[in-house]
Amino acid sequence: MSRDERIRACLTASFAPVMLEIIDDSAKHAGHAARNGVAGGETHYRVTMVAAGMAGLSRLARQRAVNEALATEFATGLHALSLKLAAPEEV
Repeated sequence: MSRDERIRACLTASFAPVMLEIIDDSAKHAGHAARNGVAGGETHYRVTMVAAGMAGLSRLARQRAVNEALATEFATGLHALSLKLAAPEEV
């Protein structure tokens, strides 16, 4: 299973999003990741997610919740995650 598939499965299980977009931006950061000792590929992602679980949370709390849900991915080579998170009533 690829990292983006694992991210999708984890976020779907954790937040039941009504909209989830995951984009692998690793190719744009290949040199950066290599300089930091991170293997190339599947290291940098952009995630846009709309989920009811985001309601009432601050931007920081939303980001923390996603980062905690993806802790295993960060521990196994995920280097950077750009997040756009919203509750359904905000879109």
